[in-house]
Amino acid sequence: MLATTLAPFILLVSKQLPAPTQPHPCLSYHGLSTSGKYSFFGTVDETCITDAVPLLESGSFVAVDYNSRSELVWLESEAEGIDESLRSKSLDSYDAVALFLQSVKSSLVVDYAAQKQHTISEEPSADVLQVLHQDAGSVLLRVDRSLAKSIDTHLPPFWRSMTISREPQQLLPVPTSAVDRVREILKQTKFDPTVASLVNNISVTDLKNDIRYLTGEDPKSNILSRHSFSDGVRVAAHWLKGLFEHTGATCELSPFLSGFAPNVICSYPATVNTTETILVSAHYDSRGSFGTTRAPGGDDDGSGTVALISIARAIARTGVTFKKNIQLCAFAGEEQGLLGSRAYAREMREKGADLTLMVQADMLAYHKAGEPPQLGLPEVIGTPEVTQLVANLSAIYSPELTVGFTAACCSDHQSFHEQGFPATQVFERAGPIVDPMYHNSGDLSDREGYDFEQLRSIAKFATLLHAAGYDVPESAQ
Repeated sequence: MLATTLAPFILLVSKQLPAPTQPHPCLSYHGLSTSGKYSFFGTVDETCITDAVPLLESGSFVAVDYNSRSELVWLESEAEGIDESLRSKSLDSYDAVALFLQSVKSSLVVDYAAQKQHTISEEPSADVLQVLHQDAGSVLLRVDRSLAKSIDTHLPPFWRSMTISREPQQLLPVPTSAVDRVREILKQTKFDPTVASLVNNISVTDLKNDIRYLTGEDPKSNILSRHSFSDGVRVAAHWLKGLFEHTGATCELSPFLSGFAPNVICSYPATVNTTETILVSAHYDSRGSFGTTRAPGGDDDGSGTVALISIARAIARTGVTFKKNIQLCAFAGEEQGLLGSRAYAREMREKGADLTLMVQADMLAYHKAGEPPQLGLPEVIGTPEVTQLVANLSAIYSPELTVGFTAACCSDHQSFHEQGFPATQVFERAGPIVDPMYHNSGDLSDREGYDFEQLRSIAKFATLLHAAGYDVPESAQ
């Protein structure tokens, strides 16, 4: 546990994941963010700190001047979710982290100088970047706000960044009534020949064409990068909106933070009078290699994004309608700390949305040679009943997939889980990340290991059909 004094509150960083009633009730009302491995709490209540700190892991206090020009950014190693074959032993020690951090600091200063038209100095000033905490697996920085948005472009591939929220929020459990509703769907789940016919309408040819456009492999595409602040990501946003609308959806480009590409939110209305909603999502922003402008994101997360498109195309192709409201959402800002989905999940909570369940599709296409095609489900974050529903339906409609759990973490389902909505994720492997092009400018679709058949198997939207209920035209039966 690390505790950092902030004006006007104290920041606690703990390895304990958030729970609405633990480790101390007062912290339930002061959660700021979670990274998947760590929880961040902020409070001005000294009694809360005195009572709660002994229940958390021991740590240290660091004083910091937190002003309106700066952001707190958490850097975290993803080593636990990365296959041993990909890990660089050179990044496992404190000294190695210090070395790469110095490189990050130097790169950020170059960015800052370019933005502010300042002379580049050898050592960044505390006003630009300050290291508040550092160990072999994590770093806490205070960074000038103008740099916080691009810090992920300076990181090694197996590290991620997250801006820590300034606004405390109550940690919300998934209500028992919401879990019971999913359990009812689980009880009624069995093979449906119509569902089998509908999910088999997903086209590998369409998947190939769509991913080639998003990655820029298609000569007709001018998308070089889908980083959340790039020109290409905005081209992708409008392209996605147009595609979804062509299938009959009503779509909007929903901004959430200045400078970021918008979320693409698309809806298909229920055919009956209900507020219940099923949400399926992916993130369409990407990361590339440090030092390059290319960020094709073919697997992460172009694969999840084209899975969404394939569902929309199948809806249009078959004429299927739904008895619950359907949302297909492509989020931006995932690579900067789930920012787009967090904004939308908070918005849904504030509006009192009746969300039956949500499923996030993130990295579906990489298949390691010698292994069976797989489906990975979250080991830690998510609603077990939703995870079980996805697993059961995969066994029925995609028996070619070996289903298991993954420690790979974390994606946009976490944002909804934090807001008390039933949620889970689908991933390409029942185990850690093994794609050698993860967060790399070589993350293209035309390469060894990119498996469109596995992608198609995971993209089958049986969970959506069973959870929402459906009707099909007689011609499609």
